[in-house]
Amino acid sequence: MPRRFPGLRAVRPETDGGSGGLDLAAVAEKGLSAPHQPSGEGVAEAASQATDASGAMHGHAGNEQPTGHDEPRPKRRRRGRRGGRQAERADQPKQPVALRQQKTHTVRAAADILYAALDLGTNNCRLLIARRNNDGFKVVDAYSRIVRLGEGLGRTGALSEAAMTRAIEALKICADKMARRGVVRTRTIATAACRTASNSDIFVERVKKETGLSLEIVSTEDEARLAVAGCAPLLDPGCSSALVFDIGGGSTELIWVRMPDGDTRHRPVIGDWISLPCGVVTLAEHHGGVDVPVALYDRMVAEVGERLEPFLERVRELDAGQGGFHLLGTSGTVTTIAGVHLGLDRYDRTRVDGIWISPVDVHRVTQSLLAMSHSMRAAHPCVGDERADLVLAGCAIFEAIARAWPAERLRVADRGLREGILMSLIERDARRGRRRRRRRRRNAKRFDGAIAQPVQVK
Repeated sequence: MPRRFPGLRAVRPETDGGSGGLDLAAVAEKGLSAPHQPSGEGVAEAASQATDASGAMHGHAGNEQPTGHDEPRPKRRRRGRRGGRQAERADQPKQPVALRQQKTHTVRAAADILYAALDLGTNNCRLLIARRNNDGFKVVDAYSRIVRLGEGLGRTGALSEAAMTRAIEALKICADKMARRGVVRTRTIATAACRTASNSDIFVERVKKETGLSLEIVSTEDEARLAVAGCAPLLDPGCSSALVFDIGGGSTELIWVRMPDGDTRHRPVIGDWISLPCGVVTLAEHHGGVDVPVALYDRMVAEVGERLEPFLERVRELDAGQGGFHLLGTSGTVTTIAGVHLGLDRYDRTRVDGIWISPVDVHRVTQSLLAMSHSMRAAHPCVGDERADLVLAGCAIFEAIARAWPAERLRVADRGLREGILMSLIERDARRGRRRRRRRRRNAKRFDGAIAQPVQVK
């Protein structure tokens, strides 16, 4: 049975320099983690500064009595009701200043709360820090680094020591950014590499010990839901359905989404989904990514096509006789293809995110990349050295999808899991706020009703 995807709506967040504001939709009820304080150098530095400030403040508030004066006499207590109350308060221990100040800051304005979404994938470590606003959220900080956590995973079945070290170094930077920014709500997820590795529990413990971050290894279903949530505003309301796909490092998620009544004001419905156990890292390691002749590329396309067949048959039965669909791709592969298609001298997210391209354009870009040597791909401003041996594996996955679902148009999304996480956190806080306000109104009505009851004297 199709599952509804609650809370999706189109928004228009502000932009913030290079990191950019992002359109987002609310996500399914999943993933509000308890606030925590990440460790790392930033936390140690903040703790040191707090200690210094505290010491400076209390240096003038010791227990010494002023010299040259008699011991002060106790104040006389005032009589009467008011004096009695003051006397009672005087007998009670006084709360520390820090505790009294804390009460004034427990209820913070929604716009002041910072949220963080961290996605540790098979190939990348990505972080977004954002603040809620009327249109959704505004990004205040971002970070991305290729760590190749899944390097060698297909051969050994375990995360290598070098890969774990690279990932932890990137996570330390993320933890420091969150600590310095004062993040209140956060969710840190890990995907395909940690799902399949035999030593993922050891890695998660190391991350907690060395960075203070608590990694949550999400299921394939959660990953698919978050991907749709992050891209939902880009779904075309003029189409009855769409195939959303996310080509990752260790897996590829495909989600068939239907738009009720062709209207984005209604919630999109996830009709069916699948997670293929192949991504750009695993496919490139199995077939090779440095020297990729046409015959090798065709074998990669055929292998992915075979894995797609069961899902393709399910989708045909689900939407038999219905037309009007489009493709929506969110991954480094799709954004790279878009950047090459546009001929950018430097990758520009503002020009790539949300654009439409045709299958003819995609095929032309793929053929041009196949004709390049590894060094030429590495020198391309939209590919780079870190993706040069992976981009053709991603193109093969994309081409297999395009052959299985021949569509007239593809929409490119430079967004995904992190944006879905952010909106889930923000939406959860909004629902909690609405529940608190309803409780206060109910309690106020009960109190007013009790006051209004006449007192009967017998």
